[in-house]
Amino acid sequence: MSVQSRVNGQLGTELHDSALAAVISFGGGLLLLLAWLAVSRSMRRGLGRAVSAVRTGTLRPWQCLGGVAGATYVLAQSLTVALIGVAMFTVGVVAGQTVSGLLVDRAGLGPAGKQPSSWPRVLGALLTVLAVGGALAGDLGENAHLSRLWLLVLPCVAGAGMAVQQAVNGHVGAVSRSPLAAALVNFTAGTVVLVLAWIVSLLVRGGPDAWPANPLLYLGGLVGIVFIATASFVVTWIGVLLLGLSSVAGQLIGSVLLDAFLPAGATRLTASTVIGCAVALVAIAIAGVGGRRRGREPLKESGS
Repeated sequence: MSVQSRVNGQLGTELHDSALAAVISFGGGLLLLLAWLAVSRSMRRGLGRAVSAVRTGTLRPWQCLGGVAGATYVLAQSLTVALIGVAMFTVGVVAGQTVSGLLVDRAGLGPAGKQPSSWPRVLGALLTVLAVGGALAGDLGENAHLSRLWLLVLPCVAGAGMAVQQAVNGHVGAVSRSPLAAALVNFTAGTVVLVLAWIVSLLVRGGPDAWPANPLLYLGGLVGIVFIATASFVVTWIGVLLLGLSSVAGQLIGSVLLDAFLPAGATRLTASTVIGCAVALVAIAIAGVGGRRRGREPLKESGS
């Protein structure tokens, strides 16, 4: 996901159109899933089970709207990564996702049901918030640019939405018994929202002047498919909070490496951001102590 942030952020910068970059990322993922749907009987059966679950009330319509949160996340990538860097973006996502994951698990929104707010989980969530505060304070001190404070709000909101997204996508994955069918539902909802947002942007600002020649910048949707399918698969095992914690561990490590060796725009990796990432990783380990959930059967994708 840190790679996706880097790709979408660069695409938004080169297009000078963050909304279009988000549409390309999400829409590209949707096209790939639709292509696979045409050749995969197991995915079609899974989608049919999801549609039947909505009709019978087993799956509520709002539980099919996880893609709206995913759309917010991708749009935030396109808007902010080139300005604040992948690492700072990811630290903001970690704070929003961890705190939201704690609340989502306590409310029982995910398919794993209610999970208690044990002291390791609460401590882990508090540490991630402190990590963001420390990283931001150091960043502002070194760069003296207060506008960066506002830019960090978007990743925090996007991270909070990701926890809800993982919970509702888990329900779709549970009834469909197909992670790819759950990903298709997610990408459909997200693409619709992003296309509507881009149409508004097109009427106000117009379209891009040129298209980037680098083909890698158009592959953000493929990364998103891997993440969404994996998340809908494992959330039934471990719950929303622990899923979020384990996934952001990879994001934090990847983001630091990307900012160190492939920085976005004029951003540079600061010591405060590295320390913030390190504290967040410690928080993940602490919260993980109280986050494991046993006794759940995994979803299985039947043969194509």
